Formats: sequence, C-alpha cells, structure tokens
Amino acid sequence: MPDAVSEPEKVIEVEDLVAHYGDRMILKGVTMDVRAGEIMVIMGGSGSGKSTLLRFLMALETKTSGRMKILGQDIDTLTSQEFTGLRKKLGVAFQGGALFSSMTVGENIMLPLYEHTDLDPLTMEIMARMKLEVVELGGFENLMPSELSGGMIKRAAFARAVVMDPTILFCDEPSAGLDPAVASALDDLILNLRDAMGMSIVVVTHELESAFKIADRITVLDRGHILMIGTVEEVRNSSNERIYNLLNRVADNETLDPDEYLARLTGEDTATWSESL
Repeated sequence: MPDAVSEPEKVIEVEDLVAHYGDRMILKGVTMDVRAGEIMVIMGGSGSGKSTLLRFLMALETKTSGRMKILGQDIDTLTSQEFTGLRKKLGVAFQGGALFSSMTVGENIMLPLYEHTDLDPLTMEIMARMKLEVVELGGFENLMPSELSGGMIKRAAFARAVVMDPTILFCDEPSAGLDPAVASALDDLILNLRDAMGMSIVVVTHELESAFKIADRITVLDRGHILMIGTVEEVRNSSNERIYNLLNRVADNETLDPDEYLARLTGEDTATWSESL
C-alpha cells in the first residue's frame, strides 16, 4: 500500500475567532489555518475585516472569544517572556514600508537586530547587507529612505521584515500604490522569499492579479465572515454570488431594512446594528 499523505504542518490555527471594536463585531466566528511553507492570501472588499484579521493573526489585538495557536503555541497560555520569544519568529512588512526617515536604509534593516539580539555591530551590518542582497538592494544601505523609489522602499521593508529569518512573514497590501511592473516584481520577490527561506507568508491584498499570482490558498472575507478558503482555481470557479461580485468588481446593492435604517439614524439598538455590519 502507498504511504498515506501526511497532513501539512499548521503554523497558524484559528478557531471560531470573534472580535469587537467597542460594540461593533468585526470578526464573526472566523476559523482558518496557515500551513508551513505556503502563501496564504486574505482578500475581501473594503470593510470586510481582512486587515483586522491580519492584526489578530500577528497577535497584536485581544480577541473577544475563540482560540488561536501560532507555531503550535496557544497564545492565551503564554507568559510575557514566551510571547516575546514567539514574536521574534514573526516578520512584518507594513503597508507603507514604515521606514524611519531619520535612519539610513541599513540602520532601518538592522533595527530588529539591535532590539532583539546581542550581536556585535559588524555582524549586524553583514546580516543587513545580506538581506538587502536578497531583495536586490545590495549597495543601498547608506541611502536615506527619501532617496528611494516607492518600490525600493517596499523592498527595504521586506529586508527588515526578514532580517531575523522569521518562520512566518505577514504582508499588508504589499502592492498598494505601485505601478503594474513594480507590483509584479514585488510579487516575484514574495515568491522568491518563500522558496529561498522556507517561510510561511500571509498576505492581505485587494489586488486580484497579485493574489492569483502568489497564492497557494486564498481566504475570502466578507463582513467578518469567511466566504470560502481554497486554491486560486477554486476561488475563480466559485458559484458564490458575493465572490463573483468581488472578482468582477460588481457593485453590491444590498437593500437595507427600513426599521434597521431608522435605528441607525436614531442611534437606537446599536448592538443589533453592529451585528449586522
């Protein structure tokens, strides 16, 4: 008999995650996972909760209920020291790059090393140069962020995010604001980072072309609910009307109940209103 195919290791496991901002429910029973070595893309319309979900996956927010494990560790049971250790295994490439304008590119890349290691300065400089080579910015370490193009800033942000060789990399709208050619090159960089470093990558994006190019699986969110999780082909071929509208940029003209509309205007029963968003 052939050997059974082993289940891929799960680096993130989320079960029935509920989250609120004040009285407003943002995530409504989200259950999903991210597997070792895969690129998971999270997509959805404006206000769907995708950026909020990313923050919870990075353990930056406190959930209302549900369970979440990162790298096999239940985040609700971790001590402060264990939590700090876990976060060192996570890298983040922020949407706008988030480079410090008063530091050189090299100093920006080395910042996590200064904060979380006891390495000597020369070793940190070498590590920073190595990561800049990986993102094709070799020799740019002495420039200031203001001297970089938009695409170069995004690449430098990736170099900083991976300088400590994280197990999981999170990317928030990496292609936002870039022209198509530069965005495509950044997609190639994400694929190369996954292949070269063997990390799992979670990407939030509204760029369909980018999502279809880089994703192993896609999580489609809508109003805090997961509509589906599947491969690119499964999402493309979905018969779900809301997914169809999202992929084809069809406006969602939902009819609002008159009583609910009146409640919104008068401020009454705001809890019910929040649940409906």
